[in-house]
Amino acid sequence: MKASFLAIVFAMFAVAAPFGAAAQQNDSLGAGWREQQNEARRGVQQGNVSLAQVIEIIRRMTPGRQLDAGLETAGGRQVYRVRWAAADGRRIDYLVDAKSGAILSAGGG
Repeated sequence: MKASFLAIVFAMFAVAAPFGAAAQQNDSLGAGWREQQNEARRGVQQGNVSLAQVIEIIRRMTPGRQLDAGLETAGGRQVYRVRWAAADGRRIDYLVDAKSGAILSAGGG
């Protein structure tokens, strides 16, 4: 009885272990998201516009909602890439200058 109980417990751990390891390796937010968040925070402290301000700029231009957003470097400067679901169903990818808040490009995704 004791041996079969231990066998069942061992089997449960053997099955569950790969899922726990996979969850730790595959971060659903993407690799480096925490550093990207810290970088954006430092940028705002140094005078960059915040992501919240960028979202409001886009929302005034194109009613809809944010799908995804991140801070990147393009053309030697920091930009926010914002994926947007417009109210009319279009998906728009915006590149916004992190320093000025100017929209650099808006294209279909």
